[in-house]
Amino acid sequence: MRSLTALVGQTTMFSCWRALAGTAFGPGRLVDVPHASAAVFPTSAYFNNAVLTGGSDSVAGAVAAAGELYAEAGVASWALWVPSEVSSFGGPDRVCAVPSLVRDVTTLVMSRSLTDEFARDPRVRTVSGAALSQLALDEDVPVRELGPAAADDAITGWALVDDGQVVTSAYTHRHGDDLGIYAVGTPSQWRRRGYAAALMRTVLADAYAAGLRTASLQSTPMGEPLYRRLGYRASGRYEEWVSAPGTS
Repeated sequence: MRSLTALVGQTTMFSCWRALAGTAFGPGRLVDVPHASAAVFPTSAYFNNAVLTGGSDSVAGAVAAAGELYAEAGVASWALWVPSEVSSFGGPDRVCAVPSLVRDVTTLVMSRSLTDEFARDPRVRTVSGAALSQLALDEDVPVRELGPAAADDAITGWALVDDGQVVTSAYTHRHGDDLGIYAVGTPSQWRRRGYAAALMRTVLADAYAAGLRTASLQSTPMGEPLYRRLGYRASGRYEEWVSAPGTS
C-alpha cells in the first residue's frame, strides 16, 4: 500500500526538528526507520515523536523500528503520529489500534498564503535561544533576560511583552518559502485578551516582508478558532499515539 501524500508543512516540520538539534533543546537527530521518520531528543521529551511514512498496514513495523531506536537512545516515552487526510477533529481515525501505544491527542495541520494584510505589533520581539528554551517549558523569564534572537538562528523565538510580563510566546523556522510556526502558548491568566492573535499577526507580517509565501502550523482544538480567523485552512491532521507506561 502506498503512503499518504505528506501533509502540508511536514517537510518544514522535519527541517525544524533537525534545526532544534543544534539548540538548547538538543542534542537530537531525525532518523528514518522502516515506515517512519523519528525525532530523537534524549533530554527534551517533548520532541520524541515519530511520523508514520508508510501505509496503514505498516504501523506495526513502524512501531517496532521506532521503539527499538528510542530504547537504544534511553528514551522511555515517545509518540507515533499517524497522518490522515481528515481535515477536522471529528471523524474516524485512519487506524483503530497501534501495537503497544494508546491514543492521545489530535492536531490539525493548517496553512495559509502570506499577504500584506497584517502589521507588526510593537509589543512583540524576538528572543534569544536560551530564553526560548525556558519559555517553551512554561517557565517565567524576566523581560531583561529575554535577549534578542541572532540573525543567523535557524530557530527564532518570539515573545509578546505587556506591562512588563511575557504573556505569549512561540518559535518559528523557515524552510524554503514556508514558515513553520510552533508552540504558540499563552499562560491561562493571560488568555482571551488577544495576545496570541497579536503575536501571530506580527510573525506573519515579518514572514511576508522576508519574501516567504506560506505559513504552516499544527493546531489543537483550543487554537483552531484563532487560526481560522487569521485565514488558516486545514489540510489534514495527525492522530497521535503514545507509549503506555510499562510497555516497550
